[in-house]
Amino acid sequence: MSNRGWAAFAAMSLIWGVPYLFIKVAVDGGVSPAFLSFARVLIAAVVLLALAWHAGALTQLRGHWRPIAVYALVEIALPFPLIAAGEQRVSSSLAAIVIACVPLLVAVFAIRFDAAEKARGLRLVGLLVGLLGVVVLVGVDVAGNTKALIGTGLLVLAACGYAAGPMVLKRYLVALDARAAMGASLAIAAVMLAIPAALSAPTEMPSADALASIVVLGLVCTALAFVIFSLLIGEVGPGRALVITYINPVVAVILGVTILGERPGAGAVAGLLLILAGSWLSTDGRLPPGLRRRSVSPAATA
Repeated sequence: MSNRGWAAFAAMSLIWGVPYLFIKVAVDGGVSPAFLSFARVLIAAVVLLALAWHAGALTQLRGHWRPIAVYALVEIALPFPLIAAGEQRVSSSLAAIVIACVPLLVAVFAIRFDAAEKARGLRLVGLLVGLLGVVVLVGVDVAGNTKALIGTGLLVLAACGYAAGPMVLKRYLVALDARAAMGASLAIAAVMLAIPAALSAPTEMPSADALASIVVLGLVCTALAFVIFSLLIGEVGPGRALVITYINPVVAVILGVTILGERPGAGAVAGLLLILAGSWLSTDGRLPPGLRRRSVSPAATA
């Protein structure tokens, strides 16, 4: 990988590990899940559509509005408020650990929808290990706590959306300009979230931290993240880019512990390790070639 690719990889590992922290700050600061999601999505849509318009890429969207709308629903309009609602009931660390099961859900959905991604052999073992991690997490740290169980259920539903979205993208939208396709998806998601956001708009001014969190989520964790992720895919390809999936929840847990004072239980820690191991195995149980070669070089171990 080039220095540019490594920089993009490091940026994405951090940027997509921090949303859980800012979501927690926002919902605890008086912002409803629907309003938070709407504001975040609207900010990002404006930025990406402006970039796509400047590049003359919006014309590519003709004839693709139906899959774009489906993608907007399953990848954005449903998961974003579900995660925020989940974080009203559980810690940001636990939320990140549950969302880490997305690769496992991709393997489950592939049984029906994508023969090329079906779990066999080592991948099937990984799926079972990861699902065991979810069982351990729920059974040890969540069982008996109705509020936490509801929050975890909402997060699992959000993870299902995150798993379904890439399948829609892969089948129908992969050839489109990334800024235009994602900007349009965000705009449609904003329309879908507009009424719930209006009905749950804050009756008084949220805290300064909550407002700052909305801005960070929109500009950095959504708009900027998508631009950097597109660059990363262009540098290393989609397979290698997915390695950030193994790093994001670790970043989220570290931030939750150090900044919010969260204390993940034994079930959360064990569940995280099993989910990450299962996700790794379910994506073939090996590092991508470029990263594998790099990992044994002197520069990488210095």
